[in-house]
Amino acid sequence: MLPPDPQVVGLYITACASGKATGDKRPSSVSTIERRLSSLSWNFAQRGQPLDRKDRHIATVMAGIRNKHAAPPRQKEAVLPEDLIAMLETLDRGTLRGLRDRAMLLLGFAGGLRRSEIVGLDVGRDQTEDSSGWVEILDKGMLVTLRGKTGWREVEVGRGSSDATCPVVALQTWLKFARIIHGPLFRRVTGEGKSVGSERLNDQEVARLVKRTALAAGVRGDLPEGLRGKLFAGHSLRSGLASSAEVDERYVQKQLGHASAEMTRKYQRRRDRFRVNLTKASGL
Repeated sequence: MLPPDPQVVGLYITACASGKATGDKRPSSVSTIERRLSSLSWNFAQRGQPLDRKDRHIATVMAGIRNKHAAPPRQKEAVLPEDLIAMLETLDRGTLRGLRDRAMLLLGFAGGLRRSEIVGLDVGRDQTEDSSGWVEILDKGMLVTLRGKTGWREVEVGRGSSDATCPVVALQTWLKFARIIHGPLFRRVTGEGKSVGSERLNDQEVARLVKRTALAAGVRGDLPEGLRGKLFAGHSLRSGLASSAEVDERYVQKQLGHASAEMTRKYQRRRDRFRVNLTKASGL
């Protein structure tokens, strides 16, 4: 294994940006190039030969790529409370799959959880090796302890004003009829929807669930269906909570597990961006 050569790495990321480093000849996005550069750095570090990303052959080239090829981030559409209620109505309450999906949507929204955090939950603590957290149902709500991107945190999910939209009731109903008392919280429903398996759901199932129910409920029906299909994903639940919760921003930040208020604001989609008018507040 040869030591890392910043000039060679610089040539490689240049080829990625031009499309000459991929088989289909399409230029790689800036995020893809940064991810590949991080992978190279990690690999070299594991071999005891760290790569200097601040070297001019890498830093200068990467800065040029960002200036020329970077595009504004494509944010997913927020699922607001009225949207979520309509999405819930598309699910069959008489089937195990419908009960599971209702609990996933409501818990994901009320908790502001990432899709990996939703499917990574167990019924209790230290029950499976691949768990990323667990739930504890209390009188006034539910306490979710999970390991996210920023470390361990506790998320408080209160009971809703109605049983039909209460995430705690939805989860209790799913656990009762699925007869789950140990292990993964959300599992595959097998046997034509009549039995529950032991396998934990993949996080992609959350994204597919949000997209499928949003389309079925006609959310953002003012847009062409082809475009609507690209707007919704797992993050639509997190951004929906951030956009609709009429509370102090710091509480939303804590719920979502963000390190800064600026990150929380990026999740606020369909909202009144001018609720605080500093122009008028300054006397103009």
